[in-house]
Amino acid sequence: MKALSILLFFLVYNQSFAQEITEKEVKSKVIEATVFLKGAQVLRKETVQLTKGESIVKFTNLSPFIAPKSIQLKAGGELTVLGINHQQNFLDKSVKSEELLMLDKDLEEVNEKIELENTYLAIAQEEITFLQTNRLIGGKNETLNVATLKQAAEYYGNQLTALKLQTIERNNTIKKLLEEKNNLQNQINSLAGEKEFATGEVLVRVAAKVAGSFSFELSYLVDNAGWFPSYDIRAKDINSPVSLHYKANVRQDTKVDWDNIKLTFSSAEPSVSGVAPELRPYLLNYNTAPPIYSQRTGSVTGKVMDAEGVGIPGVTIVVVGTTIGTTSDFDGSYTITLPNRASQLTYSFIGYVSQTLPITAEVMNVLMKEDQVALDEIVVTGYGISKRLKGKSERIEVNFDVDDAQELQSQPLPMAQVENQTAINFEINTPYSIQSDSKNYTVDMVTYELPAFYQYFAVPKVNNTAYLIAGITNWEQYQLLEGEANVFFEQTFVGKSLLDVRYATDTLEISLGRDKMVTIEREKESDFTEKSFLGNKKTASRLWKTTIKNNKSQPISMVVLDQVPVSTLEEIEVEIQSLSGGKHDAKTGEIKWEFKLEPSSTKQLELKYEVKYPRNKNLVIE
Repeated sequence: MKALSILLFFLVYNQSFAQEITEKEVKSKVIEATVFLKGAQVLRKETVQLTKGESIVKFTNLSPFIAPKSIQLKAGGELTVLGINHQQNFLDKSVKSEELLMLDKDLEEVNEKIELENTYLAIAQEEITFLQTNRLIGGKNETLNVATLKQAAEYYGNQLTALKLQTIERNNTIKKLLEEKNNLQNQINSLAGEKEFATGEVLVRVAAKVAGSFSFELSYLVDNAGWFPSYDIRAKDINSPVSLHYKANVRQDTKVDWDNIKLTFSSAEPSVSGVAPELRPYLLNYNTAPPIYSQRTGSVTGKVMDAEGVGIPGVTIVVVGTTIGTTSDFDGSYTITLPNRASQLTYSFIGYVSQTLPITAEVMNVLMKEDQVALDEIVVTGYGISKRLKGKSERIEVNFDVDDAQELQSQPLPMAQVENQTAINFEINTPYSIQSDSKNYTVDMVTYELPAFYQYFAVPKVNNTAYLIAGITNWEQYQLLEGEANVFFEQTFVGKSLLDVRYATDTLEISLGRDKMVTIEREKESDFTEKSFLGNKKTASRLWKTTIKNNKSQPISMVVLDQVPVSTLEEIEVEIQSLSGGKHDAKTGEIKWEFKLEPSSTKQLELKYEVKYPRNKNLVIE
């Protein structure tokens, strides 16, 4: 009897104690987001009315892709934070947008129509089978007259014709409905993945010394968001500065819309290790080949598809090791411009396994595999961390007590810093909205007017084309990242280029494309392509003439490159006889001319050289 009384006492005590801790559900909004090249840091603020004593403040309808270790909380007033829990709510799935709900309804109606048409088609097929089975008229011993036979044939023909026509009509209707279904499904896939995700929740256990209103600031890192830079480069003419429009291409599918928030774009990558690399010994041995470095230019095009071959819109494609990226369009197609040393591309999209593939061709079609790994449920408690995966529970003690909670409370929130030693941040002053739909949103960050000098550049030996190059000094102050650029010259779109600052020196050179108003011709004079013999030596002479004409109405600065062969043996001698004032680099054989060319003027450059080599040897000379 005494034991029963003690048991009842503890039950009543525990129940009364549990009733004292009230739970306050908070539906907060995202007010700030710092978007990294991969991932984003989200900030929420809310004022909560609490009673005196302990309470649990429950932030609901959060993203399911929160990194639990990144959760930080700042509470104002006479309040003590006792613990923070992060969990997944599998009962309340991510709320679909109104557009998605309408599309789902339309898809359901189309499926019902397809099912109805298939039913009518099956009935018609059965009627056709019935007619064909009962074509025999009368019995074996019955004699049919002509009128009866004619009447039966007419009935059979009319019925069969009507049923056949009905079958064709039903099949055409089903075909159109299937096309409509496919279009709806593609539109749904472009707005959100097919999977439903549990919503995230953060539970904060607090103790208030007095009742009142308390301000909370909750921040955390979230996946399925990111940005990459791109540019519009405009030059009015070769006497005007370059106008550079710096843009951020941002997308997010965190399952939470960002409505009218303060945006900051950062070049930091929290998910990438900050450990400095180490050199390994470079060991030489016989029969080992030297390293091969491939230089790839141009672009890669292709299509990103799911396992059924359907294009996936909104897939992010990034050149590995750079911020150069793009996204696939509504049917999964993409085009990305490559820098010289590009070797791999990464393809990533919510609900699919990210792939990093070597660049092997100009056309790369990629099949994405669905990510079958379930989301881990991670709970940070006041006494430890519990991690539940596929029904199993693992407990890891971290000695997280009230003193740690006090330290967590006083820890400042990471704020966006414009000047940073390891990253570049861009704060957008105007509130912006980014929907959770994986679509690419372009945000204009800043426009620079860059003082520039212009030169035309040509290598006639490779290509008889003049390229206009804008040179920019002191470019480091503009905090540029590598990215694709749309180039406009003289108010005309001239094509795409790359702004690659990784290998820039004190002068950043931006290619503004080809200019057909500057014509170039390079020809070999046949009269000087001859061989002569003197003693035990043979002499081969070459004469190249390059003609440049400026068809523009203004003078231009020009740089032209050519080359002479460089001997690697003492018995082979190269003698330059004419350079037309060009500068010769003896180590590389490069010949460089720099000059100004007046409007409608022509300049001719001569490059003449002789090669002497042993009479008994054969030497291939261009």
